[in-house]
Amino acid sequence: MGCCCGWGMLRFHGISSSSSAALSSLMLPLSLSLSLFHSSSLQFSSNSHSSSSSSFSSQVVVALQDQQQQKPQLRSSQLVALEYADLNLSYNLDLGHVRIRQHVNPLSSSFAAPAQVPDWNQVFADPALPLMVDIGCGSGRFLMWLAKRTPKVRNYLGLEIRQKMVKRAEVWVKDLALDNIHFLFANAPISFKLLVESYPGPLQLVSILCPDPHFKKKYHKRRVLQKPLVGAILDNLTPGGQVFIQSDVLEVAQDMRNQLDEVDALGHIDDLNPKLCDSEGWLLSNPMGIRTEREIHAESEGAKIYRRLYQKKMLTDLSKYTCS
Repeated sequence: MGCCCGWGMLRFHGISSSSSAALSSLMLPLSLSLSLFHSSSLQFSSNSHSSSSSSFSSQVVVALQDQQQQKPQLRSSQLVALEYADLNLSYNLDLGHVRIRQHVNPLSSSFAAPAQVPDWNQVFADPALPLMVDIGCGSGRFLMWLAKRTPKVRNYLGLEIRQKMVKRAEVWVKDLALDNIHFLFANAPISFKLLVESYPGPLQLVSILCPDPHFKKKYHKRRVLQKPLVGAILDNLTPGGQVFIQSDVLEVAQDMRNQLDEVDALGHIDDLNPKLCDSEGWLLSNPMGIRTEREIHAESEGAKIYRRLYQKKMLTDLSKYTCS
């Protein structure tokens, strides 16, 4: 399943520095500025009076530039904390020592059972609202950020195959007191259809963001987006509803793109507004207003994010695809 973190092994841990501390670490300390100015002044006074003031200024500028080049760079985990700082999440959770394996085999028998359909009236304050489903939601912070900004407008459902991440997300949602978001431990290819067909409101948006790449060719069958899931999304997506995909791995992004491009009932955003995309049809920016954790990690390392946004055609547009 998709995730918003790096691949390998993750460990739940606290963020060592706050947003303000992280930002202040980038600033040149006052004492250092003064010492640089003082040392430069001494050098200036020891020279003959023929030394120009411009020489003094250039020495100070060079010294400051040298210091700025040596300033510590924020780690990607700190960048994530900054991006989601306004959620004010607690990282001192009583979950014990938790290790999460990023790569899991979704075809394993341990993930074969479909998720239990929740009582939508219990998990959402208004289950008639339009629904967004994030497949492979990872830690869930991406969805929480969206849910906090759109109360009474849309409900959010995060599906994640790693149960320990779901448990942590549930604690955060309770602390945030949000009533328009819910997380489920689920293998999306198996559970998606059952879940969305039972939901009382319209399915408005489906996102698959930086899913596990499963690089080896023999493992491509483990990738989350396969034809059955594409069909389930299309069958349940309301006309005008959207599908948003992205990956920092071009091969994975291209694989998802190829599958969705084949669906006649889906139109890509570049068909409506080509200015939103580059010459190869990838979105120029993230349309969601917030980056996922994996997106932040990847971009901090200089990687490109490949994005596509599709929209289901309206019923009048679909008439030409039906049998007479």
